[in-house]
Amino acid sequence: MSCRQLRSFVNIQPIQFVPILFLMVALLATAGRVSAESVREFGAVGDGATDDTASIERAIAETKTGEIQFPRGDYRITRTIEIPLSQTGRIGLDGHGGVGRVTMAGSGPAFRFVGTHQSTASPEGFTDLTWQHERMPQVSGLEILGDHPEADGIEFVRVMQPTLHGVLIREVRNGVVMSTRNRNLLIDSCHIYNCSGIGVFFDRVNLHQAIVHGSHISYCKGGGIKIVDGEIRNFQITGNDIEYNFDPDAEQSADIWFEIPNGTVAEGTISGNTIQAKVSPGGANIRFVGPESANHPTPMSMWTISGNVIGSQTVNMHLVRCRGMAITGNHIYSGLERNLVLDDCRNIVVGTNSLDQSHSLGRGFSNGITVRDSRGVLIHTLVLDDCAAGTESAGGSVEVFDSREVTIKDCQIANPHARGIWASGTRNTQIVGNTIVQDTETPRMIAAIEVQQPTGTMLIRDNLVSKGTKGDVVADDPNVHVRGNESAN
Repeated sequence: MSCRQLRSFVNIQPIQFVPILFLMVALLATAGRVSAESVREFGAVGDGATDDTASIERAIAETKTGEIQFPRGDYRITRTIEIPLSQTGRIGLDGHGGVGRVTMAGSGPAFRFVGTHQSTASPEGFTDLTWQHERMPQVSGLEILGDHPEADGIEFVRVMQPTLHGVLIREVRNGVVMSTRNRNLLIDSCHIYNCSGIGVFFDRVNLHQAIVHGSHISYCKGGGIKIVDGEIRNFQITGNDIEYNFDPDAEQSADIWFEIPNGTVAEGTISGNTIQAKVSPGGANIRFVGPESANHPTPMSMWTISGNVIGSQTVNMHLVRCRGMAITGNHIYSGLERNLVLDDCRNIVVGTNSLDQSHSLGRGFSNGITVRDSRGVLIHTLVLDDCAAGTESAGGSVEVFDSREVTIKDCQIANPHARGIWASGTRNTQIVGNTIVQDTETPRMIAAIEVQQPTGTMLIRDNLVSKGTKGDVVADDPNVHVRGNESAN
């Protein structure tokens, strides 16, 4: 080759070979990579009529990659697809970005993941089997549709790090079921919709470290998120839209519902959610019910409920036998009977919440706060307006019955229908620094503050109050010390 020919080759040939070079690089990058396996490769049809149960079972049993894909289609199954992780190894189900659907036409969960993890989430609690075969099974981008009255979505049993992302589960009985024992649950960016039972169900499970985030959980008659007994720790419910989870024909309903007659649920956060429903019999947006006999030191305790919008139910928040909780920074609206009820609770902080009711005026909502048979309750920096709680004979916007060590301070209570603050059968109670005024054309307030039958010392001081039909501060008992209150203009 002459020098001229060589220069021509050097100057021109690389430009012509660029596509070939890119192709070679791509081939080298993918060399040795095993592609995900489609359930169609194992005989699934996905036409919505053919029973694809056996084909999907075969795909899971025979997978080489552990990545099972459901391309566009409707894959009908008639029994639970069992996934024994110790046998299948690490595995994930993928609905190809949401286009794959599994229709469950039998009873029970469409998929049941079963592991062997029996310990905690601490590093020394893991076996090699868990890390090598069972950790972090995932379901992503898949729709599960119920076509049987007892069809459920997904169940996890003794699984470490179960993860759901971008999953749609609808028209089943229970959407996601956690049973027996699990650890480190993640539910993110999911839609759980129109369940005849419960959206996310913690069924007598021992579970630590759970996060439900950024999801829609709606129209589930048995509750949006429900815990029944078990042992739950480190549970975060953040940034979700949890709404219309109620049953008009049931005795009780709730969007978030923890019922632990014999269990323990502690260390959790409900933060940054929209939680709303419709008024229903025995309905609550949030209901916590602790055990009647507290044999455990933390039966229902150590929760923060903050930064949420909560409304439109019979009672917006109902806490029974709870301990050590903080309810702060929420907007709580439209409680037919009450915004917040505390029954037999201890060491509860209710602070800096807005209970403004402008959008429910004239709709028959009572609103207000009730504290009964409780101890160590601090209620401060609340805004209540046009609250109809209370009657001619008893009660008011903030009412305390048969409780002790209760402080109500720095609240703004405008235009109460009965009383601003009512206390009956209380001891060691302080009502300090509140503003209780009425400015309606037709005054209706009975008293700004009224105390009946205290069982111990009470202090009422430095409040700014309007006068009601019985007066401003009504407290005819030597145990009640009234000082420094001022009349509002």
